[in-house]
Amino acid sequence: MTNSSKFEFRNSKLAGERGLALVIVLWIFIFLFVVAFDFSSSAREEGMAAQRYAEESEGYYLALAGFEDALYRLLYTPAATGQTAKLGGSPTEPQDLVDGNWREVDFGTGSYRVRVVDESGKININRADEETFRRVFANLGVEEPQRSILVDSILDWRDEDDLHRANGAENDYYLSLSPSYTAKNGPFETVEELLWVRGMTPDLFYGSQERETQKLSLREIFTVDSATDRVNLRTASAEVIQALVGLSPERSKDFVKQRSQMSEKTLSDLMKLLGITAGDSALRQFVFTNPSVVAIEAAGRHADSLTRRQVKGVVRLARGNLGFELIRWIDRDTTRTDQ
Repeated sequence: MTNSSKFEFRNSKLAGERGLALVIVLWIFIFLFVVAFDFSSSAREEGMAAQRYAEESEGYYLALAGFEDALYRLLYTPAATGQTAKLGGSPTEPQDLVDGNWREVDFGTGSYRVRVVDESGKININRADEETFRRVFANLGVEEPQRSILVDSILDWRDEDDLHRANGAENDYYLSLSPSYTAKNGPFETVEELLWVRGMTPDLFYGSQERETQKLSLREIFTVDSATDRVNLRTASAEVIQALVGLSPERSKDFVKQRSQMSEKTLSDLMKLLGITAGDSALRQFVFTNPSVVAIEAAGRHADSLTRRQVKGVVRLARGNLGFELIRWIDRDTTRTDQ
């Protein structure tokens, strides 16, 4: 082999070694880039998770502040007045707090929304009879056969026997489902149990938006915490009035508005607003009394956050609002606050 041939061979071998080294270096850079990118993504995700946790925690304590504020103002004003102080304002500013309306209050670097709902202003699902259920579902626009299935299944769910009504359901039906479960055969402990009953749908329970019409939510109409089998007309919402009396949404909202403008009111006065006379059988559906069991719902969030945390407590007020008993606490409530 000539000297020139040896030189060319050495050059080609060296070039190949350099090319291999370049490929190895490139693979090392790619590997380091992937590792760095994965580390950066993990750090970013952990940072975002920590931020969301901090925002949710702050929202939680803001919601607690709203709950405590509403509870304090409920206890501050004597029950006989039927009024309480304005949220976020001076306790000397009288305003009916137990009206079910959301109120927003700025607090520190965030805000909270809170409302107080009188449970006696709803229909007690454990005390309502078959006629009441049929009237309510008819007024809500539930068609047959779903209406009869719902009514019979609710009655079957809360009775103690295993005999089902014509359109109802007992263990044989629920055990055939997947996943299977058994009928309660006892009183409803929460309104959410309705979701287990045959014929119930999430849209009917939570309400839904159809075009420009908002369908009523059974969650806002029924209760298990009312101490009476009647509805307190003093605090009943427009949704409850619509479901129980059958008025249009506009008439029901107008009734609630007129009621709030009355400084002094009696059951007779409110019945006249509804167009119900003294001899009307509908009179037996209502009662006029001070709230004794209320649900306080509060949601809080930081000013720069979209994360909102919501809590709910059901409270029984002592006579004269001298104390209270916490009946139920929901640490992560799902009630909508955009109403």
